[in-house]
Amino acid sequence: MKAPAVSSSDGRGATEVVATLLLALAAVATAWSSYQATRWNGEQAKAASRASAVRIEAARAASLAEGQTQVDVATFIQWVDASQAGEDALADFYEQRFRPEFGVAFDAWLATAPMTNADAPPTPFAMDEYEPEAAGQAARLDAEAEALTVGVRRDIQRASNYVLAVVLFAVALFFGGMSTKLTGFRLRVIMLAVGCVVYLGTLAWIATFPVSLSV
Repeated sequence: MKAPAVSSSDGRGATEVVATLLLALAAVATAWSSYQATRWNGEQAKAASRASAVRIEAARAASLAEGQTQVDVATFIQWVDASQAGEDALADFYEQRFRPEFGVAFDAWLATAPMTNADAPPTPFAMDEYEPEAAGQAARLDAEAEALTVGVRRDIQRASNYVLAVVLFAVALFFGGMSTKLTGFRLRVIMLAVGCVVYLGTLAWIATFPVSLSV
């Protein structure tokens, strides 16, 4: 007993139903991908703004550290000159006016007997104890800015991925729409199958993407 043949009208009706579903789902997916691309562009802009602000603060801290180091060098040179000239009172005057951060390194340097010990560090600035707080702050801010910059590049890539998804969903829409215009059943099925493959493949791909929903 032969199975009942499927009429061309039944086949066309089935492909039109599938094409309608594909067009509807691809349209929704396109809108979602466009929204996410916009959201990640916004996230990138916010991250770039934060990175710029942090870099400005890092530059300020670095400038402060440089200025403080110059003050330390100047007062140390004056102390050396007074000490070598035998002006102990003047040398004490300069020593009492060392910045606290430099004073710690200076005391540690004196403890190495630099006048008699050939292995002693040449100046207090070569001591591990010399750690200007502003310089450390500048380094931390630079590291933070770099981390934010990495985030900017990541957000740009995410936005680009969603834009590519929009293009692929548009391709699926094209094949789905063309399938409804064709009269040949075989060609109609092929076009519809290609559209479905592109849609499903892109859908599976964007399912791995992060989502931005923050206001």
